[in-house]
Amino acid sequence: MNRWLTEAVPRGRVAAFRTLIYLFVAADLVIFTPWVRTRVSVPGDLYRPLLIGRLLPLPTPTETLVTVIFWALLLLALLAATGRAPRLLGWAVCALYLEWMIIAMSYGKVDHDRFGLLVALAVLPTAGRARHGDTTRTEAGGWALRVTQIAVICTYFLAAFAKLRFGGLDWLTGSVLARAIIRRGTDLADLIAQVPHLLIVAQFGIVAFELLSPVVFLLPPRWRLAMVGFFYSFHAVTIATITISFAPHLAAMTSFLPLERVRPLVWARRLIGRGPSEAATTDTPEPRPTDVGPVPADQDPVAAGAKRTLDDQAPVVGRPAGP
Repeated sequence: MNRWLTEAVPRGRVAAFRTLIYLFVAADLVIFTPWVRTRVSVPGDLYRPLLIGRLLPLPTPTETLVTVIFWALLLLALLAATGRAPRLLGWAVCALYLEWMIIAMSYGKVDHDRFGLLVALAVLPTAGRARHGDTTRTEAGGWALRVTQIAVICTYFLAAFAKLRFGGLDWLTGSVLARAIIRRGTDLADLIAQVPHLLIVAQFGIVAFELLSPVVFLLPPRWRLAMVGFFYSFHAVTIATITISFAPHLAAMTSFLPLERVRPLVWARRLIGRGPSEAATTDTPEPRPTDVGPVPADQDPVAAGAKRTLDDQAPVVGRPAGP
């Protein structure tokens, strides 16, 4: 079990995953959860902190507190994405983002798509230093990725458990997807809803897929990547039909991917470096002797080669060296 949990991975994969996660945190603040800043306009009496917020305890959000967390987290996440000071910046980003999520989820609605991302932020500081493109393997980095993978799969499995616990078998045969399409469905969802019994079949399929998601750990690498690709396709359909993105979960799920192979900066440098060299070899032909006039014998490569050939001849037995 320990060997599986700490399976060594290339440091370049850890570096790429770290950069992606911290860049997502920065994007999350300005794209997906900027509404958290509006919580300061809600009366403090409506603030019902999560259990962790009651245990610490954390203060009731104010405009000053939320503004400081927003700008500090944005700056530190961008710095952490560079890979510098991975422990110091990593723990700081983890603590600030956790508080950001506690504020977001303490007004009556808790999103389960944040679990994998929060676990990734908690374990990345333990992975140590890692550079992009480094092929040396690290068990600490492997442990960080494995724990994130487990959190991602737990999100699926526990979601199915919650469906059956609170909705029972009626969740499978009820009108869950139909209500979702009525509330936030797209034109594609309207077309799908017209097919008889398709939504019921889809609900059975969703629960089966979530319950079977742990199988991904039993598959060989190639099939594991194929199953992760199916996970992504499932969420693509979800976005296209009922406009639910699960973006934080999708970012954490990249822990399954060989991210060390994706190096956009290297590709960009190659493209930039290849352009001038190709232009120099194709657009500027070498001058020919006929274009610039006669070439002196001592500078003519043909004449020079002929002279070297004569001078380098070995003497014939019984004759002096030379022509």
